[in-house]
Amino acid sequence: MIATLTTLGATILAMPTIAHTFHTPAAAHARSLSFICAGVLLVLFFLTLPGFLAGGEEHVGAPARWTLATTIVVLASAGIGAAFVSDWFVAALKPATETLGMSQAFAGLVVVAIAGNAVENVVGVQLAARNQPDFAISVIVNSALQVALLLTPVLVFASLFFATSLTLVFPTLLAIALLVGAAITSLVVYDGESTWEEGAMLAGLYVVIAASFWWGA
Repeated sequence: MIATLTTLGATILAMPTIAHTFHTPAAAHARSLSFICAGVLLVLFFLTLPGFLAGGEEHVGAPARWTLATTIVVLASAGIGAAFVSDWFVAALKPATETLGMSQAFAGLVVVAIAGNAVENVVGVQLAARNQPDFAISVIVNSALQVALLLTPVLVFASLFFATSLTLVFPTLLAIALLVGAAITSLVVYDGESTWEEGAMLAGLYVVIAASFWWGA
């Protein structure tokens, strides 16, 4: 399920960019196509969410220590706090980007992403070291799935209430990197097994993709 949704989500997100890059008739309707893609992603999120929740309960096998209300309040508070911290971090990063000649694309896709996902990355490594690959994959890959299936579509629809509309037409290099990353990640997790060689492959791919954005998208 994770492998399929990862590939499918990346494909749907990249479709408006593909239409724009190859100048298809749909390119003239990027906003409408983006809304359609965002709607499909949201539907897929809510259709697959019960299965993921049921799977988590089956693996954990222990009653929740927090009530639903407490969980929602804590998550909301953490989200608001993270928004402020991210804003401060980006502002503090600007002098470094100018000094090093780092593009804003690299700063956002690599530096900010690593800092923002530091906790889940550490937890994922710890779980993998404990021979708990299911939980490790859930922590790492499901985070990206939530962004693709929920956060991005919500932002697209939320842009209706602002002066600048948000579409899913990305820089071509970004869309290609998204598709390649999703496809190779899906190949790695599809068999339910992982090896250090596969980890090295993914790390190598990450370095190449990150380097591709050093000068911009």
